[in-house]
Amino acid sequence: MQMLSSRFHRFIDESKALLNLSLPIIVTQLATNGMNFVDTSMAGQASAKDLAAIAVGTSLWLPASLLLRGILMMLTPVTAHHRGADNNQGISKDLGQTLWIAVFCSAILIGYLNVSEEILVYMKVAPEIIPVGVGYLHALAFGLPGIALFYMLNSFLEGMGNTRAPMVISLLGLVVNIPVNYLLIYGKFGLPALGAVGCGWATSLVYWLMSLLIFLYIRKHHRYEHLLDLKAAFPDVSRMQELFRLGLPIGVSICVCGSIFAVIALLIGKLGANNIAAAQIALNFSSMTYMVPMSLSFGITIRVGHSLGKGQRDEARMQAICGILTAVSIAVLSVLCILLFRQQIISLYTSEPLIVKGASVLLVCAAMYQVSDAVQASTSGALRGYKDTRVPMMLSCGAYWGVALPVGYAFAMTDFFGTPMGTEGFWVGIITGLTLAAILLLGRLLFLMKQYQN
Repeated sequence: MQMLSSRFHRFIDESKALLNLSLPIIVTQLATNGMNFVDTSMAGQASAKDLAAIAVGTSLWLPASLLLRGILMMLTPVTAHHRGADNNQGISKDLGQTLWIAVFCSAILIGYLNVSEEILVYMKVAPEIIPVGVGYLHALAFGLPGIALFYMLNSFLEGMGNTRAPMVISLLGLVVNIPVNYLLIYGKFGLPALGAVGCGWATSLVYWLMSLLIFLYIRKHHRYEHLLDLKAAFPDVSRMQELFRLGLPIGVSICVCGSIFAVIALLIGKLGANNIAAAQIALNFSSMTYMVPMSLSFGITIRVGHSLGKGQRDEARMQAICGILTAVSIAVLSVLCILLFRQQIISLYTSEPLIVKGASVLLVCAAMYQVSDAVQASTSGALRGYKDTRVPMMLSCGAYWGVALPVGYAFAMTDFFGTPMGTEGFWVGIITGLTLAAILLLGRLLFLMKQYQN
């Protein structure tokens, strides 16, 4: 009993420390994701066509932004390890080299967004939606360098254990995004009414503002100003390759998870505007709930990475386990909230009866994978703390692309399992894939912990 009581108190203490670190990250992620929520809800009030265009545009933008975010996220565990070892020179050098990686990734993704029309035509998206969706994506391309800079500096501050400054800046960005959206979507004060395209321009402008603010904060703060060394930013190709090799599997893992939802949105695009809109509501809201376990995973990465940098293996193991249990506990609350308040949630997006009916069913499906999502996200965070990224990437790819998408497509669009289920069938695949990913990643973490103990 004494041992159980001691472990329980350690769990409570670690959960408090993790939440104290992660709460600002949660607010930051909800604020940045809240921009997409604002875009979706405000575009939905403009017209069903604008809402559908946001859905289709997001299906191409989301995987790109997740890939970029994941690649630059490698700066968090790297910085945390350097901080644990009190290696300021390493922090400066890796920050400078990551800047070059951010520039390179931005250039590639701008090219990708500029060929979005060909992709949407190839996917046979409804013709009336394509021009608006393409305009939305071209507007986002303008903001890509600012988005990359914000992601990079955010990861740096998180690795340094400072999660509050990005939170404040992200909240400010969300507040500014609302009136800018209003002006550009509806064409106020003499501006043209751009509809969904205005959402893209608003997001780009706000991210440029946020990247400027976070840079000025780091530049002026006495704790970080000495880490901004121009000499450290001189290109070191070998170190850039090492960092990119660490970051790419993180980006691919996160992108693979997010891209499943994006591909599903594109496939649903063949079923008409109402089905697209209903799916977008469920996907948009579930992506917001995912921000909580995802943010906790960042906190787990920081704490595990910092402890390993100090050589405290037992402490890192305890932090990883407690982090996963904390994420699961919060996921249970998310399930209850979705089931109890799904009609109120849908009313924030639309009042169209057909869309409301479809979205209500899909939100119940979304509630069913909250716990699996929490396990796979938090476990991934712990693995990043151990700098283990390649094997988790392969496991995630297998679970999502090898299981979730084929199973979902079979249930939704074919008669392989009986009468095609339509949009609900894709959610059967999502639930299956996320559950498998959670099991595989948890097994990988337990194996790695055992290796570290030997």
